[in-house]
Amino acid sequence: QVQLVESGGGLVQPGGSLRLSCVASGFTLDYYAVGWFRQAPGEEREGVSCISSSDGVTYYADSVKGRFTISRDNAKNTVYLQMNSLKPEDTGIYYCAAEFNGDYCGSSDYWGQGIQVTVSS
Repeated sequence: QVQLVESGGGLVQPGGSLRLSCVASGFTLDYYAVGWFRQAPGEEREGVSCISSSDGVTYYADSVKGRFTISRDNAKNTVYLQMNSLKPEDTGIYYCAAEFNGDYCGSSDYWGQGIQVTVSS
């Protein structure tokens, strides 16, 4: 069964850090661009970051540039999102998504169920 499962979310204070993990099963993540998306309550889903399948180039939303880092570990079939200097506006449900031979995570083939990230004092 093809699945993406997120982990590593939770409650953190402003200025703190979290590392999200996205583990793929049933397929090899190496051939997929993987993106992180988030959705705040009552808001639209937005793209946060993406790592390309073609050359490994990374992309970040302006709102997280310099604070978040996306990476992958092919041996573990896992993609990470390191989130530093977290702000309350980073709060939301975070989803990972995979696009076969993708470059910009614009049309995902598979989605995870999402995981809550709450930044609050």
